[in-house]
Amino acid sequence: MVSTPGRPVRAAAAARRWQVKLGAYVTFEGRPWQVAAVAGASVRLVDEDGQTASVLTSLLFADPTFAVVDCPVPAAVPWGLLEAVPERERERAMAWQRHIREIETGLPDGPGSTGCPRPEYDPQRTSMAEREQAKADELAALGWPRASRATVRRMRARYHTGGVMGLVRQRKPSSATGRADERVVAAVLEALRRQRGRSTGTLKGLRELSGQILAEAHGPGAVALPAPSTFNRLVRVLADPLEHPGRPARTATTVPVRPFTPVVALRPGELVQVDTTRLDIMALGEDGKPVRPELTIALDVATRSVVAAVLREQSTQAVDAALLLAEMAVPHPVRPGWGEHLRLAHAAVPYDRLLALDARLEQAAARPVVVPETIVIDRGRVFLSAAFLAACESLGVSVQPAPPRSPTAKGAVERTFGSINTLFAQHTAGYTGPHILARGEAVEDEARFTVAQMQELLDEWITACWQHRPHDGLRHPLLPKKALSPGEMWGALLGASGYVPLPLTGADYKELLPVRFHPVTGRGIRINYRTYDHAILNEHRGRACPTGPGGKWEVHLNPHDVRQIYLRLPDGHLHEIPWIHRDHVHAPMSETTWRHIRTTLEQRAEREAHEAALAEAADQILRQARPTTPAPAAPATAPGTRAGKAVSQAAGGEPAAPHRTAAQAATEAEDSLDALDARAARDDVGADESGARTLPASGALTLYDADQEAELW
Repeated sequence: MVSTPGRPVRAAAAARRWQVKLGAYVTFEGRPWQVAAVAGASVRLVDEDGQTASVLTSLLFADPTFAVVDCPVPAAVPWGLLEAVPERERERAMAWQRHIREIETGLPDGPGSTGCPRPEYDPQRTSMAEREQAKADELAALGWPRASRATVRRMRARYHTGGVMGLVRQRKPSSATGRADERVVAAVLEALRRQRGRSTGTLKGLRELSGQILAEAHGPGAVALPAPSTFNRLVRVLADPLEHPGRPARTATTVPVRPFTPVVALRPGELVQVDTTRLDIMALGEDGKPVRPELTIALDVATRSVVAAVLREQSTQAVDAALLLAEMAVPHPVRPGWGEHLRLAHAAVPYDRLLALDARLEQAAARPVVVPETIVIDRGRVFLSAAFLAACESLGVSVQPAPPRSPTAKGAVERTFGSINTLFAQHTAGYTGPHILARGEAVEDEARFTVAQMQELLDEWITACWQHRPHDGLRHPLLPKKALSPGEMWGALLGASGYVPLPLTGADYKELLPVRFHPVTGRGIRINYRTYDHAILNEHRGRACPTGPGGKWEVHLNPHDVRQIYLRLPDGHLHEIPWIHRDHVHAPMSETTWRHIRTTLEQRAEREAHEAALAEAADQILRQARPTTPAPAAPATAPGTRAGKAVSQAAGGEPAAPHRTAAQAATEAEDSLDALDARAARDDVGADESGARTLPASGALTLYDADQEAELW
């Protein structure tokens, strides 16, 4: 808007900010100019060098560099903000706008409106000061609080500056700590910092610590603590919202919580989240005692498919995390007894085309096979181990640790754990509940399945139920209103990303096992009171390894089955070396069970005899830990399936099969050790009167003797 001297201008505040008067300085084409004359629709400008230019006002205002010096840039009226104002405040602001327009123009509807101004507001008869005073008297008579001429003048200034929004009462934002003393705030932050990484107590204890900090900093009694209720509110504001006092405090900060951003993945295997938790189920361990197994799963974010799941009796080890990679990258075979509808041939995928790419899919279950590109892990010791990182490097997988104190970084897998507990665990015998208050009185007595059987149950449930259950977070662009199941989403994304088969053999699994180095002695390889020997070691006994550190040989050991190890010989291949008592132990034995047996059974004989006694005790424990009544192999919890019937029968309260504990089995092993010593002391063990050796009685547990067996035949 252009104005000339002497011409009264009555308009809104935005127009007033854009007034270009004679003598005003403006910026045009990036250079400063002064307005020398205004003639109709053109403006004559003069620069610092005295050069003049005549410019149309439309061209002047359209220039990107145009600005009036020392004048704010106009802004659009924020009508959206006005709609968010409470209705009472909005009506008050609109009333002030009508009053201000009447003061300045004489008409409540502003310039251009029809009607005659009231005498006290006629601009031709009264001055601005008289009109302001008249409006103040009128508002006071109407009952408006604090309606004085100064108030009217202040509201006019706010209207010219901010428009209608300037008439809305702006409440002064209060700080997060309110009117609390800054010294008290600093003391509370210091108290929270001292508790970082330690077990926190109650708010009362934190209050006492804050008082001590104030006394140390300002002297005793110089700064008083607020009331307990006020102090508690202050702590809740200053402490991390995720960890208030009473929970393990990790940090104290006044920085607001980071916003949650959902993770987006557009193809299978692009982002896989891995995590571990205790399953809310009691199962039978290897020694027959009830235990809570630990579950480790790998979840594909794009399809929400559980591509791998491992249950372990004890804590998950590095070998479990490494084998988890191989499990998600190869097809899952159909277990015996599974229905035909669980095969990949009946899934919503282009089965014929996939079979042409990978022949292993012929006997595969209806579960996705993905080669992960990126794996998101927490900062647990298992996932940061050298074995897991080496396995990821060998498979070309990028490892991305989650930020500390950010549970939302793995929100998908954390939510899946809750779904497994609510959809699977609570329908299975031995369910413990989500917390101790919800736990039954005799949960340990309800345990029916071993950890291996529970693994079978979980695998079938994932294939039969989870992969076919609609997930609200899975939507196809062409069907945005229909929730897809993880299996359907995998089939839909195969067309966009394709299928990448990863050929893994048994040798690859051996390479993923944890590595250790041991010497090869004349008696073989000795590991944790176990002797491993084979004829293939004859040419390497007592010799140093040419490539191993310290001359030791590279050994791969599976901690969940210690009956054999794998030794790398100079030919570069891993060769299986059995335990000398492997035929004596008829079931896989973990390192944890062996350690328990070794600490329970006291050594009272030579090393060879003691190792034989340990093997006998291990076999007894593994035999007694098995239920005498056969349990279903791998049922799931879907109604009407073999799994649902098995779980229902197990949860129905039928008496559990009796089993002995590890201590009882070890005690019996000690008795058998006495008998073993007695038999070793006699040379005529097992010989009859004719001198021929006889077979041991049925059910006896003895060591295998090749010479004795040869004499029988």
